[in-house]
Amino acid sequence: MTDAAPIENGSTRRRVAPWIVGGVALVVVALFFILIAADSSSGESAQSPLLGNPAPAATGEYADGTPFDLSRRKGSWVVLNFFTHNCVPCIKEHPELIEFVEQQEALGADGAEFYSIVRDSTQDEVDEFFEMRGGDWPIVYDTDFEFVNQFGVALVPETWIIDPNGFVRRRFISEVKAEDLSTLLQALREGAA
Repeated sequence: MTDAAPIENGSTRRRVAPWIVGGVALVVVALFFILIAADSSSGESAQSPLLGNPAPAATGEYADGTPFDLSRRKGSWVVLNFFTHNCVPCIKEHPELIEFVEQQEALGADGAEFYSIVRDSTQDEVDEFFEMRGGDWPIVYDTDFEFVNQFGVALVPETWIIDPNGFVRRRFISEVKAEDLSTLLQALREGAA
């Protein structure tokens, strides 16, 4: 009798195993289709413990070595865009950022300040990126990873909006569109968002 129990149990396992494997495969396929269907360019807003709180006092430096201190930007709307030179979504997003910066410059003193925060790219790589694709705005090198660590940036592109009082208002963990970003920024200025 003791020999019959293991054979019966093994037989049951052989009959259940294909169902488990099939169920797992079905879940993986479903997740795959969800990822394909997701529009990564929609500029998905994401939660962060920083939202509604003062922005970290992160520092970096411009290409010429001049220090950049985020806390000194109070009084202006500030948009930070984290990127690397070889990130495919960053490359795809870049024309939208050019358009956004132009929209903000057209607003004069009411326009937001825009900064690219560079991680994992050299100055030569960034210079080549901008020469090939255009764009003319301040670039900050996160030499000591203060921005990445204090903002909790794991992947790029990532975009943050900081209000004139220095409080974090929005975080986007994917590509952004110029029009969506400008519309949201205007709504935040008017207190409607």
